[in-house]
Amino acid sequence: MRHIKLILIGILVLMTGLWLAAEPAAFQSSGFFVVRGAAVQYTGVIAMVAMSVAMMLALRPRWPERWMGGLDKMYRLHKWLGVTALVVAVVHWLWAQGPKWAVGWGLLERPVRGARPPIANPVEALLSGLRGTAEGVGEWAFYAAVLLIALALIRAFPYRLFYKTHRLLAVAYLVLVFHTVVLLNFRDWVTPLGWVMAPLLAGGTVAAIIVLLRRVGAGRQVKGRIAALDYYPGVKALETVIDLPSGWPGHRPGQFAFAMSDASEGAHPYTIASGWHAERPQITFITKDLGDHTRRLKEKLSVGQQVRIEGPYGCFTFDDDCRRQIWVGGGIGITPFIARMKHMALRGESPDWPQGQSIDLFHATGDVDETALAKLAEDAAAADVRLHVLVSGRDGHLTGERIREAVPQWRAASIWFCGPAGFGAALRRDFAARGFPVYQRFHQELFEMR
Repeated sequence: MRHIKLILIGILVLMTGLWLAAEPAAFQSSGFFVVRGAAVQYTGVIAMVAMSVAMMLALRPRWPERWMGGLDKMYRLHKWLGVTALVVAVVHWLWAQGPKWAVGWGLLERPVRGARPPIANPVEALLSGLRGTAEGVGEWAFYAAVLLIALALIRAFPYRLFYKTHRLLAVAYLVLVFHTVVLLNFRDWVTPLGWVMAPLLAGGTVAAIIVLLRRVGAGRQVKGRIAALDYYPGVKALETVIDLPSGWPGHRPGQFAFAMSDASEGAHPYTIASGWHAERPQITFITKDLGDHTRRLKEKLSVGQQVRIEGPYGCFTFDDDCRRQIWVGGGIGITPFIARMKHMALRGESPDWPQGQSIDLFHATGDVDETALAKLAEDAAAADVRLHVLVSGRDGHLTGERIREAVPQWRAASIWFCGPAGFGAALRRDFAARGFPVYQRFHQELFEMR
């Protein structure tokens, strides 16, 4: 989380500095319309930079994933960049339109402009001739972008509709690139600001085209076939085992993948609930009835059905040198820990984790399925993991205090959490208040892709 906050702040600070270096006299004039022109330029730059980086992150690139802490963190940055672009674009629009309204209402007097000198540079002359068109189409693209970003932020908006409409942002972005290229002060293109803006806009343009062609993650996709389906009614969860052909690179316990069984629904991300064994190329997902799509899976899926798998993604892979680990799985957040325990059981004689590592797994759940809990207990015993199951209606809620009572050596441990975001944030604050180094040793999967 800290890395993505620093990236967001760094982008804003860097671009602000480059813009000020390119326009040092922007706010030295006392004239309102001069300040207005500078504000329009600055907000336009910031909004387009945020949209450009967000568009490139939408491709799910591999290279920054490890540094950012996983695709889940990268998508959180993508969301924050979208919110930043939305807010700054609204401010940009108000600076552009507000003074026009004020002139129309008689609150401001339109400035008197003298004759403009002829433009000698043919490129600048061409762009100048396109200003009216760029302003017109840019305004409509702004309206579309605001609507589409707002829909993406509304959690009640169905995922299947989000999947279809969010792609349209690529069209709005391409129009806004044209708007930016034409309307950015021509002199700024030969400054460091222009040197940074040009590749960002180019990269965003390529990304938008890939999105429109539906080629995002194409190089990491394989087709599989459902081998088994098991439904656990007590916890309303479906276990799906998928046979994978050659081409899947393998995965580590704790990672996730995108699975698509219905093109109209698009690909959904699911944590992988199995280890990887090349001699038995399979992948397992456990999905809980949490929405319209997941509730319908038990009726829509069938053994033998073909599905498309993309991945693997994520860095929630239990990598550290701590001799003690504390795992907390809230509800369906137990999934990555199941995968890890299966992996540990198979690698028992040749561990790829610190020798003698001691692990406590806390599973907090409001639902009970005795068959599912029995399988969980078997996995824990096979991996030599101490299992603590807390059913909220029977045992009360899991708290940081209860974890510390059960694990007296908690200060020397690392904590790995997967579950509801609010639950994880509360545990993180609780342990931070007791001096636990949460930035270094509290690992949380931010499993929210929108």
